[in-house]
Amino acid sequence: MKITVKVQTESVSDVRCDVCGEGTRIEGYGLQFGTLRANWGYGSAHDGERYELHLCEPCFFRTISDLKRERMVNFMFSDEDQNLNDFGRIARDDFFNDSR
Repeated sequence: MKITVKVQTESVSDVRCDVCGEGTRIEGYGLQFGTLRANWGYGSAHDGERYELHLCEPCFFRTISDLKRERMVNFMFSDEDQNLNDFGRIARDDFFNDSR
């Protein structure tokens, strides 16, 4: 015997960028955003604090650009290779997130 009932569920309709406030929903493609996340643990100056920021595509890549610039400054006089073309990238052409 089937028993049916209407169930209300919550779903995310949009994610707003924490920097510029713009929505990240792209019509026909869903939500397109990046996440900057930190969980600080024992021994850290911020022990027990957790952070999560959602960034639209332009703000995400502006943030990456700022971090690349900071790295270049920090290693300016180092002999270490500074090819930052793939800085932070873990995959390319991974449309279905199945590279892992």
